[in-house]
Amino acid sequence: MSFLKRVRPSNLIILTATPFIIYLFATSADYMRSLKALAGVENGSGILVPGYLLLFALSVSGLLCLFHKGKAGLRALVRPLALFVHIACLIVLMTGDLAHPYMASALANGVDAFGSSLVVPGVNPRQLTPEADLWLRGLIATLLPLYGVLSLAGIAGRELGRRGGIPAVFKAGALFGGLTNGLLLVFLLLFAHVAFAAGIATTLRAAILAYGLAAVLGLVWVALLQLGYSRRTAFASLAVTAALGAVAAFNLLQPPAPYVLAGTLEGKIGIVRGTPTALVGAVRFGAYPNGPEGETGVRTFLTPEDAIKAVEAGQGVSAALLPATDPPANWPLLWQTSALNDRNKSAGITFAVLSIILGILTFGGAMHRRHPLAIGSEFIIDTIRGIPMLVIVLYVGLPLSGALKDATGGAVDPPNMMRGIVAMAIAYSAYLAEIFRAGINAIPAGQTEAAKSLGLNRWQTARHVVLPQAFRVIIPPLGNELIAILKDTSLLSILSIRDITQRMREFQSASFLPFAPYNSAAIFYIFLTLAAASIVNTVERKYHVKHR
Repeated sequence: MSFLKRVRPSNLIILTATPFIIYLFATSADYMRSLKALAGVENGSGILVPGYLLLFALSVSGLLCLFHKGKAGLRALVRPLALFVHIACLIVLMTGDLAHPYMASALANGVDAFGSSLVVPGVNPRQLTPEADLWLRGLIATLLPLYGVLSLAGIAGRELGRRGGIPAVFKAGALFGGLTNGLLLVFLLLFAHVAFAAGIATTLRAAILAYGLAAVLGLVWVALLQLGYSRRTAFASLAVTAALGAVAAFNLLQPPAPYVLAGTLEGKIGIVRGTPTALVGAVRFGAYPNGPEGETGVRTFLTPEDAIKAVEAGQGVSAALLPATDPPANWPLLWQTSALNDRNKSAGITFAVLSIILGILTFGGAMHRRHPLAIGSEFIIDTIRGIPMLVIVLYVGLPLSGALKDATGGAVDPPNMMRGIVAMAIAYSAYLAEIFRAGINAIPAGQTEAAKSLGLNRWQTARHVVLPQAFRVIIPPLGNELIAILKDTSLLSILSIRDITQRMREFQSASFLPFAPYNSAAIFYIFLTLAAASIVNTVERKYHVKHR
């Protein structure tokens, strides 16, 4: 009865309906197939479950040994039981081969299937080559004993530390033991491929990582809002504005390069790689003197010599847009012009925009006696809250990421999963920033003044006085944002991220079932959000003053 009293009344309906839901999935072949497809259960993935569970139990038991505070009663048995589980998992993993299938699957799905030599091409689910599999076995045989030594040394150092008089070497062992177990747990939960529940893992990982990044960005916006105004800040902002303007002027005032369009307009027009984008658009759509109406076909070449050879060989190209020094003398000239190269133009425009924005922020700060970055943070929060979530996901995931890739020459090309996480983090950071700000403002000013009278600096006041009290106030709205971001991960399917929603769409398109995929997805999200709500309620009950 005590358990039922802790359950929210609305959740009792779900608990009552759970047996019927289980019966529906167990007796319907359509629902079983949809459940498997949406959860992301790959063929033959059952062999991976024991290794995953053993590694998970190994890391969790190690962390419990290190950080659980043993108290009187049954809680005092947690650390001894965790130590027994930890040693047992180590022995089973080191003497058996249970970890290898899962680690092989994680490695095969963690590399590029098309460019890596570790994976057998064209095989689904992915498999390692015999050479890579043999190398992985040797690596596991080396890392597991090393992991065990570091973890047990950390546990021993922690036990000695509780008794006092611990040497520095044991403290280092405890630190490395905690890092070892913590990194393994983070790898299993957030990064390693989970072939027996890939869809659910993708949804949860996107929500957790986006929520964590959004919280960090929200704290940054709030920290910027708290900055105070001073003359030194105003002069520094003016200096940075002038420097940015000078860099912009330097790039935009570079001498433009001359180009000529030579040949005839009977076929396509050859374009040399590196030609300014504005000229390419003008040639393609006839936006030059005596240009043809409508769109003209173009063909890209690496060098001017390649374009000239293609025109002379009659390979469907009758003209070329070339630097003024390269066209043959016997070709008719159609257009002569000049343009700034894309690199200087993009850099100049970027620095000019930054200079203008910072100048406006500096002027606004001087008018209202506020820090320019505080005004900028306020502008970011208001702007982000005014843009729909789907627009932000599409903007960050497609044009912004493409521009970043082009600007870095392909060196920075984040995967779709990372693009979606960053987009959701940016979108939710504005809402979390407002929650953080409201929690901080809810603390009476006398608390801060009392902390200053005790000699605490600004950071110590925030760390020991303001934030602990504000955290209790903002737990409910933070929980609401966690549930919201968990549901909004469904928007990432627009970027072809194979979460529950994307897998639902794929399965429905392949099976043509009218209700099973959608009902299964709805049930998945209901249980995930209810689990998140229960976690939030537990945290709220723990830190609420009236329940302590």
